[in-house]
Amino acid sequence: MRYDFVPMPHRKPLRWPNGARIAMLLTTNFEYWDPTKDTDKPFYPGGPSIITDMLPGNVYDNPNWTWREYGQRVGVWRMFETFERAGVPTSCTMNAKMGLERRAVVQHAIDKGWEIVAHNYVQTDLLTNYQFDIDGERNVIRETLRVYKDVVGKPARGWLSCSLRSTPNTADILAEEGLIFFTDLLNDDQPYLIHTESGKPMVSIPYTSEVNDFTVFLRQGKDVNGGFGVFKEQFDELYREGATSGRLMNIGLHPHVIGQPFRIRALRDFVDYARTFPDVWWTTREEIAEWYLANHESHI
Repeated sequence: MRYDFVPMPHRKPLRWPNGARIAMLLTTNFEYWDPTKDTDKPFYPGGPSIITDMLPGNVYDNPNWTWREYGQRVGVWRMFETFERAGVPTSCTMNAKMGLERRAVVQHAIDKGWEIVAHNYVQTDLLTNYQFDIDGERNVIRETLRVYKDVVGKPARGWLSCSLRSTPNTADILAEEGLIFFTDLLNDDQPYLIHTESGKPMVSIPYTSEVNDFTVFLRQGKDVNGGFGVFKEQFDELYREGATSGRLMNIGLHPHVIGQPFRIRALRDFVDYARTFPDVWWTTREEIAEWYLANHESHI
């Protein structure tokens, strides 16, 4: 994987379709965690824990398991109600085990026509475990894409690694497998092209670790009003900048975090706020990637 360093002042203005100032992505992460792992060492579970004392992987961690499962049983349905009431789409990411173990959640998104992005095989197996094993990483990606196609009914077009922990080989493997966008990189407010070993173009559609419910609520300790304030400040500045060159805004959302009753209002109020603005493109990553592949030369 290689990409060019092109600072914002060296680019031409980005002109989104229909004159939009900002492309808006609300990312709902469909994630499944195995209850245990075959190791007696502490292991990184692929996301923050509600109780941070680490247990051996082969010991069932009840509070963390059931806290995360709350998002699948309850929290995600609150989020769905928010999107449906407002009439806006969500871009969903799905690890393979979620598609196998929690089909009802995934099927709801399929029925609504929402985007689903491949998101590793399971949260507890990071691609960085295969940093020095490219064939092992390729096998994990291929198995993820196989399950994705079986569950969703069509091939995946893009990828988000769990915890964003990809390797220098990930984008190259994804391009070989026919995907067109990669969402792990945190380094921009606009899409750009990634150069891959195969020569097949890949669009970076940046994610965010800051405008993300994990960071806002769990790491920074914001309450519901503070969370809304972060979302609003990000939107207001990007919307202002988008008057001269279009910007992309993503909010990373996890059903067991934002889907809690005392937090959901932050999402609901933000969606209601953003919907009052003209020139907002409520879109999908696939739409952005396809548009950018056809129009990148007018930008960078």
